[in-house]
Amino acid sequence: MTKLKYVYEALKRASSYLEENGREEGAARVLLQHELGLSYSGLMASMRDEITKAQLESFWANIELHTKGIPVQHLTGTEEFYGRQFRVNADVLIPRPETEELIEETLQLIERHMLKKEIAIADIGTGSGVIAITMKCELPQAQVTATDISEPALQTAMQNAEELNAEIDFRLGDLTKPIENQKWDVILSNPPYIAYAEAPGLSDSVRDFEPHHALFADNEGLALYEKMAKQFPKLLNKPGIIGFEIGYQQGAAVEKMLKRAFPTALIYCKKDINKNDRMVFAVIE
Repeated sequence: MTKLKYVYEALKRASSYLEENGREEGAARVLLQHELGLSYSGLMASMRDEITKAQLESFWANIELHTKGIPVQHLTGTEEFYGRQFRVNADVLIPRPETEELIEETLQLIERHMLKKEIAIADIGTGSGVIAITMKCELPQAQVTATDISEPALQTAMQNAEELNAEIDFRLGDLTKPIENQKWDVILSNPPYIAYAEAPGLSDSVRDFEPHHALFADNEGLALYEKMAKQFPKLLNKPGIIGFEIGYQQGAAVEKMLKRAFPTALIYCKKDINKNDRMVFAVIE
């Protein structure tokens, strides 16, 4: 490793090393970009540059940590979501691309069904704040509130909101409790939805390093949807929109819960880019 002199040599060796250890080789590029402070195009343009001993040692230390399962995002401290950089750490769930699709569909529903501009949006279980902050950035006139049961998670979300100039009302508490004294036009949530029995099948990067309170739920992962569906009728304005991110096998069950709560609403499940059931929406007229 110490004989590596150029950027391209470090990338090639690290990619092979990760693959040999059962990790995605693409993580090497992300970690090298982080170490050198370069964009993707900047890294490509710097392949023939020399890498210093200090840079190489720091880069390789992160490569070794990633082989042990530590997520790349915990090593770089950031993850991109909807074109913006968010801080992430062990207190919050790492944002996934599928959640961007929840945002995309919600924005389209708002455009079709909401006549007023100053809508009230609640994000339940905000984690790093990606849903709430993105909604505020995309709809600056909206009033956005975000809740979480974890104080460290809220601290991370607040930091992200400050850095992205998003004015969010953050509230500490369980599910709908912090928002129960108001009416809302849009309620979104990406709650814990993995069944405890599924834990052995998760990658070690997820199971061992992401917060369990943001991953797992009782009743085969459906417990929190059930609780929220029962509470939503007294919280939603008309028209109102509900958007849930779900596990790929939970669509029918979550649709049924919302139909019970809103018998006349338009309720549907939407697949993600990988053709898996990933979101359930309710439009209350």
